[in-house]
Amino acid sequence: MTSTASSTDTRQGQAPLDQRPSWQQRLRRFGYQGQPRSDARDVRDRLVPPYTEPSPRLWAALGVPHKLAGRLVRWSGWIGPLLVTLLAGVLRFWNLGSPRAVIFDETYYAKDAWALVHRGFELNWDKNANDLVLSSGGNVTLPTDAAYVVHPPVGKYVIGLGELMFGFDPFGWRFMTALLGTLSVLLLCRIGRRLFRSTFLGCLAGALMAVDGLHFVMSRTALLDSVLMFFVLAAFGCLLVDRDRAREKLAAALPLDEDGRARPDRHAAETARLGWRPWRWAAGLMLGLAIGTKWNGLYILAAFCLMAVLWDVGSRRVAGARHPYGAVLKRDTGLAFLATVPVALLTYVLSWTGWILSATNGSGGYFRNWAATSGKGGTWSFLPDWLRSLWHYEHQVYEFHVGLSSPHTYQSNPWSWLVLGRPVSYFYESPAPGKDGCPADAGEKCAREVLALGTPLLWWVACFAVLYVLWRWFFRRDWRAGAIACGIAAGYLPWFMYQERTIFFFYAVVFLPFLCLAVAMLLGAIIGPPRSTDTRRVAGATAAGVLVLLITWNFIYFWPLYTGQAIPIDDWRSRMWLDTWV
Repeated sequence: MTSTASSTDTRQGQAPLDQRPSWQQRLRRFGYQGQPRSDARDVRDRLVPPYTEPSPRLWAALGVPHKLAGRLVRWSGWIGPLLVTLLAGVLRFWNLGSPRAVIFDETYYAKDAWALVHRGFELNWDKNANDLVLSSGGNVTLPTDAAYVVHPPVGKYVIGLGELMFGFDPFGWRFMTALLGTLSVLLLCRIGRRLFRSTFLGCLAGALMAVDGLHFVMSRTALLDSVLMFFVLAAFGCLLVDRDRAREKLAAALPLDEDGRARPDRHAAETARLGWRPWRWAAGLMLGLAIGTKWNGLYILAAFCLMAVLWDVGSRRVAGARHPYGAVLKRDTGLAFLATVPVALLTYVLSWTGWILSATNGSGGYFRNWAATSGKGGTWSFLPDWLRSLWHYEHQVYEFHVGLSSPHTYQSNPWSWLVLGRPVSYFYESPAPGKDGCPADAGEKCAREVLALGTPLLWWVACFAVLYVLWRWFFRRDWRAGAIACGIAAGYLPWFMYQERTIFFFYAVVFLPFLCLAVAMLLGAIIGPPRSTDTRRVAGATAAGVLVLLITWNFIYFWPLYTGQAIPIDDWRSRMWLDTWV
């Protein structure tokens, strides 16, 4: 994300809008004081809206000198997000190695990651490997046999990078998810700032995610979904920057009238070329890494590509195009497709390089020798063996995923996710008084749990925020609400197609950033628009502030359940607000 000035200002050196000549000012000499028409605005302000700045009254009330206030405004686009990120990082890295155990699906991904970074493909570990890894400090001998796994390798490579740096232990395999979880807060602050044109609302969205329990727990656990969330959010951010850059180029292509204002122009809007658009290529790379982490990144790819095309249509329409769909089809769609779909698929294939380069004599990756043995001959024999073997592997994984219906204690239906119907317990112990942090005077055994539970008040407010976003999209035609809705729908709605499949609530972390954006948008509406009266703004800010404080308190209240701290069993029971949480 770039600074305020470099990201939006396409008119450096021109007079401020209120100082430029206008037709109203010229007509004053004739005694005419007509109201400005809606089309009298410079269309460049519609294509690239300016960022909002704090009122000068705020700085004056705080006693900040005018010159220093100007610097703070310029720097706030990074200072605010970095401060929120620092808070998120301290929370996520604090005592990261606790519990010193292999919790939940870390039993798969921590060991798969270690095998990948050393052998290039996953290995079949002994059933007692977890105890051996913990007792030996990670000094274990790698198995020899390849393992059949059902998720692509990118997320496990990411986890393995932390293990290479810090060792094959809980801190090592959680390091990268904690780092990406922290960086995702920074991304969300900057994305929210660009989306809302408000540093405050951007930082608010990031702060809400920083104190969400699900994001917090997933950032401290070596699972794939938080890695997927990071790449999805990064792709959205790249597309958002690309949207601004494209609209800046359209604005620069428009002719100016005699007053120096840009007007909509059909020819310029329909013929302007927007170049190679490197941020869109970056988005394709991020989406490829997302698919290479978990396959549901494919739904994100489809949704984001459609969203980006609609953004281009809207941009050319604002610039004056009479046939914006035709203009986008002719000028933008070809490069847009090339920058996303092929780049994403190529990135996905390259992520399998370790498996592709492994031995084909039966000692390499699982199914690596399929084309030379069981799959020998056939219609597609002209293709390279590695490609045919990989395709066979992918088909077997697909069959596994669509047929997965084994019951699990913590499985849940997606209908219950937004209301936190069934969180997932990653770790649970019942230490006796005086042991493992249980107070000696507890009287009975304590509870020590890591529960993947979103901060309840945040998620329940998000239910209303989603309705508000849909209302703004359908009835106010607010593109920002549409973008947020697209992110939520792409990460959430596909799971409704697999009602019989074994699925879990923590999959929702992928669209959690967009829920936080929705809540920030709702809180912004509660605070009120900048031109509201002081009374309205004070009342709105008070209500929004109280709500944010309650959400923060709620996160603190559930802190022991997020971090695996031992608490008296009665304290644990008091936090089981719903029977389905037990």
